[in-house]
Amino acid sequence: MSLDLALDAEAMLASLRPWVECESPTFDAPAVNRMMALAARDLALAGARIEIIPGRMGLGDCVRARFPHPDGDAPGILVLGHMDTVHPVGTLARLPWRHEDGRCYGPGILDMKGGNLVALEAVRALARAGVATPLPVTMLFTSDEEIGSPSTRDLIEAEARRHRVVLVPEPGHEGNGVVTGRYAIARFDLEALGRPSHAGSRPGEGRSAVRAMARTILAVDAMSSDDCTFSVGVVRGGQWVNCVATTCRAEALSMAKRQADLDRGVARMLALSGTADDVTITVTRGVTRPVWEPDAGAMALYETARGLAEALGQPLPHRSAGGGSDGNFTGALGIPTLDGLGVIGRGYHTLEEHIEVESLVRRTRLFAELLATLA
Repeated sequence: MSLDLALDAEAMLASLRPWVECESPTFDAPAVNRMMALAARDLALAGARIEIIPGRMGLGDCVRARFPHPDGDAPGILVLGHMDTVHPVGTLARLPWRHEDGRCYGPGILDMKGGNLVALEAVRALARAGVATPLPVTMLFTSDEEIGSPSTRDLIEAEARRHRVVLVPEPGHEGNGVVTGRYAIARFDLEALGRPSHAGSRPGEGRSAVRAMARTILAVDAMSSDDCTFSVGVVRGGQWVNCVATTCRAEALSMAKRQADLDRGVARMLALSGTADDVTITVTRGVTRPVWEPDAGAMALYETARGLAEALGQPLPHRSAGGGSDGNFTGALGIPTLDGLGVIGRGYHTLEEHIEVESLVRRTRLFAELLATLA
């Protein structure tokens, strides 16, 4: 029998709006910390014991919230989310909060502040209904997922190892879907070093790092296949237009469904390093998310969720997905993980980012059922 929970979409939107309007791009640590302070206060009001974990590498803080439970800090459920977004401060002017035609828009509302709110509202709803969770519940909100979690991976993995299961309220998929595996992802830093000269009077004496990087970018793009994709998303080069550029830097991303395919892709990227025509290209490997392939534990967790969803009259298809999350880390560790439990919507990372408002209540109900069932 499903729980009788009082859930109101408008009340949830009222709770979500301050989060969305607190812009929190990853590289702006003070902005992220303002968001963490908002979340910490809401979590504390919901009864959690709050810890602020200082950031490092120039990135923002994290919030860990442990909810009261008779078993104390025994292994339980870890709810894992991030509060950083890809949207720079000022995006609200172009993507303001608005609620129309069953949708609600705003920077980070789908990825993934809406999902984090779903998790918090599920705990609130259970408390209002007087329903205790069989396992202790901890929420960990991190600050750098959008850049691959370089400063928080160790924290995420250490916390996950203290729990039985991990629930990740990243955006859900069409058809009310969830995620039971994720592709492997690697990031790369590329640097070209050339030779300067005056671009007007003696251009032939120089060796342009920008030109060499442009050729390298075309080579990277040409490496993409169905098994492993490559893309360059950031390029910075030169300093003076009247000088042949001495330096150029770029950042690339590779994604593969299988770890072996990614490993081959990494080798191909690193092989681009070398010197030609007096320009040196250096490729170094950056943050990597391991492939998460669903195992028996993850599928058992999914089957529990599917049964609960069916009792609520909801379909719950599952899939492995591209686009990494911190679930890559916990799933790869073998800790039963269910991802994509957040709200449904479209346009994340764009100026059309929005959620389907009706999914707030639907997904919160499922999340609450999970918290009240897992033992």
